[in-house]
Amino acid sequence: MSALATAPAQLASTSWFALGTSVVLRVTEPDALAQARECVERELDAIDRACSRFRADSELSRLNVRAGRPMRASELLLDALEVALRAAELTDGDVDPTLGRALELAGYDRDWRLLTPAAEGEPAGDAGAVSARVRAGWRTVELDRAASTVRLARGIRLDLGATAKAWAADRAAAAVALGGCGALVSIGGDIATAGPAPAGGWLIRVTEDHRSAPSQPGQTISISSGGLATSSTAVRRWSHEGRTMHHIIDPASGAPVRETWRTVSVAAASCTDANIAATAALVRGAEATAWLAAQHLPARLLDADGNVTTVGSWPDAGAEPDDARPPRGERIGAR
Repeated sequence: MSALATAPAQLASTSWFALGTSVVLRVTEPDALAQARECVERELDAIDRACSRFRADSELSRLNVRAGRPMRASELLLDALEVALRAAELTDGDVDPTLGRALELAGYDRDWRLLTPAAEGEPAGDAGAVSARVRAGWRTVELDRAASTVRLARGIRLDLGATAKAWAADRAAAAVALGGCGALVSIGGDIATAGPAPAGGWLIRVTEDHRSAPSQPGQTISISSGGLATSSTAVRRWSHEGRTMHHIIDPASGAPVRETWRTVSVAAASCTDANIAATAALVRGAEATAWLAAQHLPARLLDADGNVTTVGSWPDAGAEPDDARPPRGERIGAR
């Protein structure tokens, strides 16, 4: 949920609403802004039509309805599923795309803005509050590239929320950069960059909520390449059957994770990898810092009392703005 710091004068910026959240585009060439926005809008529209769990006409919705039978899929959906399955493999199943049913049981069965808001300050329900009835897991997804088909086990419902938004940001930024300018794309605070960075890097205000003003609590950093993502249990919260829920599900219980950390921000070589790592860290709880360090990923973790823990080369709060450089050429699980 990283908010963007104020844009330097030499950058051009625009924002709008898509994929159920805010989108911000910044480019290093002001004359390229209008064409760059069209490029990003095309990318996001295509991914929404392929991957949305809340559109009855999306490919993903049709796939969920056809669970138990193979379905032909577009190259875009196949790519998105491969990204999601890679996330599950690299995190030993902590980021599992087959948790759609668990999210529905937690009440997340429509756009979260339509859900009943949780009471201010109320803790999330315990792990016994919700239990998914089907736990077949990500290894049961049958993806056949040669035949362009996908088959889900009966009862399985996919949700690509842990990867598709960040992947969309990566794709959109890369598409804009093909035009020769530097680009930053933020989708709901998940940030991807591509092409040449501005002098001093891309300034980013790391907060719990990407809608926060730059003056709100947080930390300003800069990145020169790659991506940055923040996962939080503190923002997307709703009330369901008398309990407060959030959208980070523990695959082991099928319920919202216990809140060792409120918020985790990670810098990586791509926004996709950063988001995978941030989500997995929330699931891993107390083991997250050692795991992130083993992956050589700079990270900032905020606990329930507001205490900040940093990992790797993430800058100290007293040294802002600073540079949280994503490891070049590295990916989650590479070592």
